[in-house]
Amino acid sequence: MERLTAADAWYLYLEGPSVHLHVTGLLVLDPSTAPAGFSFKKLRRHVVGRLDLMPALRRRLVEVPLGIDHPVWADDPAFDLDNHLRHHTLEAPGTREQLARFVGEFGEVQLDRSRPLWEMVMVEGLEDGTIAIVTKMHHCIVDGVSGVDIMAQLLDLSAAPRARSRKRPSAWEPERIPGSPEVVAGATWNRATTPMRPVRAAARVTASMAQMARTVVERRIRGAETAAHPLGAPRTRLNGSITKRRSVAFGIASLEDMKTIKRAFGVTVNDVVLAACTSGLRTYLETHDHLPDRPLVCSVPVSVHGKGDAAPSTNQVSNMFVNLPVHLADPIDQLDRIHAGAVGAKELQGAVGANMIGDVIELIPATLFHYATVMYAQSGLADHMAPVHNLIISNVPGSPVPLFLAGARVIGLFPFGPLLEGTGLNVTILSNMDDMNIGLIACPDLVPDLDFLLDGILDGVDTLLAAAIELERDVPGRP
Repeated sequence: MERLTAADAWYLYLEGPSVHLHVTGLLVLDPSTAPAGFSFKKLRRHVVGRLDLMPALRRRLVEVPLGIDHPVWADDPAFDLDNHLRHHTLEAPGTREQLARFVGEFGEVQLDRSRPLWEMVMVEGLEDGTIAIVTKMHHCIVDGVSGVDIMAQLLDLSAAPRARSRKRPSAWEPERIPGSPEVVAGATWNRATTPMRPVRAAARVTASMAQMARTVVERRIRGAETAAHPLGAPRTRLNGSITKRRSVAFGIASLEDMKTIKRAFGVTVNDVVLAACTSGLRTYLETHDHLPDRPLVCSVPVSVHGKGDAAPSTNQVSNMFVNLPVHLADPIDQLDRIHAGAVGAKELQGAVGANMIGDVIELIPATLFHYATVMYAQSGLADHMAPVHNLIISNVPGSPVPLFLAGARVIGLFPFGPLLEGTGLNVTILSNMDDMNIGLIACPDLVPDLDFLLDGILDGVDTLLAAAIELERDVPGRP
């Protein structure tokens, strides 16, 4: 057995009827590169051959009665790949819109906690001849970085599968699932032998809050721009009580275009991503007659792998808040304001510390935390209270080299993060060679017309690129 860390268990306790804490992914494959073709049978054989490299895919949760301690992972003796790997064919003509609808409906259904927390569907019938692989994995298993690591075990660097470095076992022998008395005894013993966990968590939280306060004071003394904070988020149509429904949109921007913008304006690629999203959001909100007179507050997950001093965790994520100045009309002004604000956001995020999420869970009884989040969602308070943030935007580094799945080249890899209560939109961007793969997921009851928003983000990149090219042309010494 392996007990979940507080940071991983957080994503279980946050989950409710309309809040799905799994991560959805879409891989678009070119089957023409696969030796001897690509089929569901071949995919299944490939997954079977890699399962021993991904032990998380054959483990299931074992809940602890009364919430004495966090759940544990245990091998699932009833593991059946057919419960997790399926095949689907789109009806003709097999358009991109049909695929997006399928992915959204797939993302609406929560994972069964009595089984390992993942699913994969191979989708055929696309009009352009590509193959889609749609995946779903619970956030307690992966964050952005660890998700990429798991995918790396499934994918290859060439159409020819990599050679096996060692002999694989011919049969998997799962460990026994522990019974309730054993689970309770283990949880009780773990609590008894680690009595200082809440004390250490409280000390880290206190230290983080003190450091954050010092950082705020120091910034004010320097006259730096006020950093974004969750209490400053305006109410918009992006926010409110979410339902179970999900819709997605996906597209590709050029990484080189973003680097051109970065060089021209002396900013970061992440600044460019946020500015393009700001431009698209301004157009979207203005069109829907819901443009606020102050910036949106965006939550940006930040990887802190290797930076924390708590127990090793799959989810090593901190958070920073960035203002998205949708109230400004000029895209360059938006980019400048984002760049200035991101500096302060990074300072505050560094002050918060790498263990904050797990420490909060150690201080609040798990059962109480879970019921509080469920009651908050069911009460509809998100329709009346100021939002903590308006949306979530993640920018995850991916592979700079070509990737293949069972010989088929990956030509698109689109991530779709979870939605939290009160926040109806998540934008996740993953680099893949020279592309920036953009995935939008939303609750359509709050955020309809998702393709329109995606087009606005892509137009935002084009607008900034045109300005960057014009700037480079006007600067002496540049070609």
